[in-house]
Amino acid sequence: MKFSTHIKPISYVKANAAELLGRMALDREPIIITQNGEARAVLMDIHSYEEQLETLNLLKAYAASQPDPQTGEVYSMDEAVEELRRRREGKNTGQEPILK
Repeated sequence: MKFSTHIKPISYVKANAAELLGRMALDREPIIITQNGEARAVLMDIHSYEEQLETLNLLKAYAASQPDPQTGEVYSMDEAVEELRRRREGKNTGQEPILK
């Protein structure tokens, strides 16, 4: 992907929001929004955003399953994923959290 073709000033985004949303839904490429010539934000379609969140959660679970260098404790991937789910749902079992 060439970012240079996906950079738009805020004025263009305001005037062409519907067209940009339609294009993003089709090609799933983010739009970099500039203001006063500086990059300020990234606009992306919801499916790409959800995929990024899922990937991030998996990476967090993987990192949590690695040995703690200070204590040497290891958690299974299942335990780490379950802890992430509890945190996302706002539940706390009262146990020491796996992810600190």
